[in-house]
Amino acid sequence: MKYIYLLTLIISFNVSTKTIIYTSSYIDVINQKVLKDYSITIEENKIVSIDKGFIDINNNHLIDLRGMTLMPGLMDMHVHFGQEYQSKAERPSKIERETSAILAAKHALITLRSGFTTVRQVGDSGMVAISLRDLINSKQIIGPRIYTSGKSIATTGGHADPTNGKDKDSYNYPVAEDGVINGPYDAYTAVRQRYKDGADGIKLTVTGGVLSVAKSGENPQFSQAEVEAVVKAAKDYGMWVAVHAHGSIGMKRAVIAGVDSVEHGTFMTDEVMDLMIKNDTYYVPTISAGEFVAEKSKIDNYFPEIVRPKAASVGPQIGSTFAKAYKKGVKIAFGTDAGVQPHGTNWKEFVYMVQYGMPPIETIESATIKTAQLLGIESDLGSVDVGKIADLIAVKGNPLKDIKSMQNITFVMKDGEVILINE
Repeated sequence: MKYIYLLTLIISFNVSTKTIIYTSSYIDVINQKVLKDYSITIEENKIVSIDKGFIDINNNHLIDLRGMTLMPGLMDMHVHFGQEYQSKAERPSKIERETSAILAAKHALITLRSGFTTVRQVGDSGMVAISLRDLINSKQIIGPRIYTSGKSIATTGGHADPTNGKDKDSYNYPVAEDGVINGPYDAYTAVRQRYKDGADGIKLTVTGGVLSVAKSGENPQFSQAEVEAVVKAAKDYGMWVAVHAHGSIGMKRAVIAGVDSVEHGTFMTDEVMDLMIKNDTYYVPTISAGEFVAEKSKIDNYFPEIVRPKAASVGPQIGSTFAKAYKKGVKIAFGTDAGVQPHGTNWKEFVYMVQYGMPPIETIESATIKTAQLLGIESDLGSVDVGKIADLIAVKGNPLKDIKSMQNITFVMKDGEVILINE
């Protein structure tokens, strides 16, 4: 099998020439059905017509994807470019910020080749994702469309406090501008700094975390007043709010405060699920990260000892929580936490979602139109429709019969430009 990866030069066609895609099978995610034998016409970066049958191409450019399954470009609502968890033995003694930035560009390209044309980066070391987003938007670097929170906001000693595990003489006490707050007043400073940095949204760590160097993985770490202050400040600036949460108390406070999405949601209770349904809050499960850390927790010295029991207990729970939330009717948007597990393995989330009870077509819906709705971009992206931006992918095989087909990406188009094509 031969792949063409267009790194320094993306295939482009004369602006007066249209691109016509022949597809024998494409997924209509809005109506949850498969449409057979259509021609999709693209002009510049927009879908301008969808016609039954295989129309005459005239002098236009043809991309023949018959025999493959076409669908909208995928979206992952929880990635961490510039990061990839390594065992204690593999981990370097130090990682420079510049190293993370270089790796972020690599991870972005891997992710785009894997069929994900849009991602949400929820938390990094500072300006890495914001800078990468801007370089991709200006077409200096190839990668997916990025929406980012910049540095996550934590409380002192919380999951995203960058000084956790360090001796007191080796750091300066982090302040609100650094993303560490204590009290509602600090919340406004932290949000406004993220706005000043150019972030698209806000990431809060409202409970403990699995991989942070701290004892608890689920204790509440923001007061109700602090979460409400963050949400109020974020909404003033038109920013979404995503919250890392494993424990139910922190989740409940966040949902009551009006956050847009709950990430992980490991020990979500029926009460929290009911509140999420009432408040129209999305759930981003990241099952694959849970499965990854649970498996690695069995390996001696893979995690620091303070992390290992958290990984062993939290990991297996995410899948069962997802199954219960899906059955109850909580709105679900696709997200993987790639960066915990290797980038490019995002497709495994589809497999786990099916394993825990979601039909294949709904998993694809969760990674297309549902994610677009979470981001508020559904008028431009998220489905194969006339007038929408031409973000399209194709896979070899039929993922509705075998969800593992989602790893077999044969074609990627982002913004009307071909990134990957199998010849």
